[in-house]
Amino acid sequence: MRAAPLFFILPCLAPTIFAAKAGSFEVLGDTLVSAMMLFLGNNDKVYIMDKAEANAAQVNGHPAWGSVWDLNTNKAEVMDIKTNTFCSSGHHLPNGSFATFGGNGAIGPDASRGSEGYADDPHSASWDSVYQHFDGAKSIRILNPCTSDQDMSDPACQWFDDPSVLSMQAKRWYSAAEALADGTITLIGGFIDGGYILRSYPNTDPTTGAELSYEFFPSNGQPPQDLPFLHKTSGLNAYPHAFLLNSGKMFLQANLSTTIWDYNANTETDLPDMPNGVVRVYPASAATAMLPMTPANNYSQTIIFCGGSDMDDEAWGNFVSPSIATWYYPASKDCQRITPEPADGPVAQYTQENDMLEGRTMGQFIILPDGKLLVVNGGLNGTAGFGRNTTVFSTDEMPYGQSYASGPVGQPAIFDPNAPKGQRWSNAGFDTSPIARLYHSSAILLPDASVFIAGSNPNLDVNTSSIVPYPTEYRAEKFYPPYFSASTRPSPSGMPSTLSYGGDPFDITIPASSYSGSGNDAAAATIVSVIRPGWTTHAMNMGQRYLQLNNTFTVNNDSSITLHVSQMPPQPNIFQPGPALLFVVVDGIPSNGTHIIVGSGKVEKQPTALASTLPPNVMLSDANGSGSSSGSPTDSGNASAATQSSGSSSHVGLIAGIAGGAGALALIATVGVGICLARRRRHDRTPMIADKAGAGAPQHVPFGAPYASESVKAESQVWLTDGDTHGPGTPVSSTYRDIHWERISRVWIFRCAKLAVRAGSV
Repeated sequence: MRAAPLFFILPCLAPTIFAAKAGSFEVLGDTLVSAMMLFLGNNDKVYIMDKAEANAAQVNGHPAWGSVWDLNTNKAEVMDIKTNTFCSSGHHLPNGSFATFGGNGAIGPDASRGSEGYADDPHSASWDSVYQHFDGAKSIRILNPCTSDQDMSDPACQWFDDPSVLSMQAKRWYSAAEALADGTITLIGGFIDGGYILRSYPNTDPTTGAELSYEFFPSNGQPPQDLPFLHKTSGLNAYPHAFLLNSGKMFLQANLSTTIWDYNANTETDLPDMPNGVVRVYPASAATAMLPMTPANNYSQTIIFCGGSDMDDEAWGNFVSPSIATWYYPASKDCQRITPEPADGPVAQYTQENDMLEGRTMGQFIILPDGKLLVVNGGLNGTAGFGRNTTVFSTDEMPYGQSYASGPVGQPAIFDPNAPKGQRWSNAGFDTSPIARLYHSSAILLPDASVFIAGSNPNLDVNTSSIVPYPTEYRAEKFYPPYFSASTRPSPSGMPSTLSYGGDPFDITIPASSYSGSGNDAAAATIVSVIRPGWTTHAMNMGQRYLQLNNTFTVNNDSSITLHVSQMPPQPNIFQPGPALLFVVVDGIPSNGTHIIVGSGKVEKQPTALASTLPPNVMLSDANGSGSSSGSPTDSGNASAATQSSGSSSHVGLIAGIAGGAGALALIATVGVGICLARRRRHDRTPMIADKAGAGAPQHVPFGAPYASESVKAESQVWLTDGDTHGPGTPVSSTYRDIHWERISRVWIFRCAKLAVRAGSV
């Protein structure tokens, strides 16, 4: 008689109960290409990019260097990319699509020059006949993420990559990408040619081989402009660190220099140099992130740097290689933080943070839903990069193959910015991965709040030999942070698919089965966080940000909790428009993340409204959760009598107003007449919670010169989501009703499952 309940209940337990051991790694499978670059496309897919090289996986008759990972099946399938993505940059677009910028010239086996070289450039090639790819140094590649129920072979789900139709004005290899408040992407610096760092030594000519300019995508109609900061930081400014600030200016850090850059006027306000002589940019490759912005800190923007290298200037060598045995030189454990625009007005200063537990080069920060930062990957010694030899060591004298680093750090660590000073780092209970994650490894936050880790290939071309100390790595892992110790996670309903900048608040309901103990305590310990995982490569997550929304709550008679949640602060500079994950976190335990779109979905001056006004808290003394408390940190103490309050101390008022910005830009919809960014076909899909939150878009809006082209190519169709949003004040579509009904259904299935578990039915 129990067969039917088992059949009904077992499939629904996975979304609400942690099945993995906290602090552990799980090997998931084969990524097919080594994960030099990756990003989360939606709730279903992680997109992976490698450089053009001899991967065994084939696509269209040549080695693949692109793949897509299905989070539901833990399987990868190859994707065709036409140009060399080696050491590109990338970023999200406001409608949820992603763009990848630049790369390297065409290369052949063992990193040789491609078969068709340029007559005027002995270091680069336009095409290689073996790997069958084109020069990617100017390429702009666009991808619109698809979901598991779509046909991934459809051109709508594939990369658009055609430099004759869409390209940058300058060659950019190891450049930075950072979005502005209207969704425009700033492209900064990069190599033209080279290999290790951007200089000869002595550095008498900072311009040769380096691209010391910036430009925008979509174009502002101007040619690339010279950026003085890149001249000042010559040599060590590949992949410069760039963060848009509340003022609308941009924080830049490279070499040992720091500045606030007004990109409209192209002027700079210098800040203090990085203390202790520690270089943070590639190839020192420190872990870097903007700390969580919360109501409690008034959405202050503080940037943290941990690790890297304090090698002497001469040791960094030149374009070709370092001048010392980097693999023996200890990486730094030094951490510094800086608030570039302090609210109280003094000049910004670096502040010494707690040192990491060990030195790391190529360590990577992943911001977790609970507001803590996880650092993964990297090495104890050396730097990023690889080579056959160095200026002073032959191949036979390099003990770690072609790697410039050694000592893989397989054990993650957690940084808690709110812990007392001296107690902010911990790795207690964390397993150590046996997989070396060094140069060209990547990591990103997933919707289930675990961390996806893949890649590592400190080799000039694919090398899977057991003789090589650090072979090309294809295994993907998940790491499960400490909150996976909880037996039950929140299952909220009412999660939106879009957020606006200001405007009417919305409600989210947490069932009593999602927590244990006092309802008042659980409600007071609940936050709603918006996380943009970013686009990741070289220990950087370009675009990664965390913002806690303001909220109040009502504890209901059935012990459920209704959260009254604000929209985003009415200031797009602090969290640019585009895709993100929305989490509900109850006493440190996160829900599954919902994929959302922040803003209008268009490249334009973002619409804003007044900051959300929230009702007071309503508590209920006898409300208690029915969820399991096993492994959960929830305090189940008794609640006080029913009261009202204006909000907890951690929920203060939002920032109001918006900085003046550029005029509205057109939605990215077409590229000349060669690209048509069309609708996803909703009737082919089963509704899923907010997995297609792209904004509706007027079609046939061309990019301006120089990106537009009159070339018409049949293979250049790129599909965008359209017409599926439900924002404040918009009609509720049938699709939204289906999604909302699915949320309700999932909550009720979960409640049935919990009752069955307690009754011993399963």
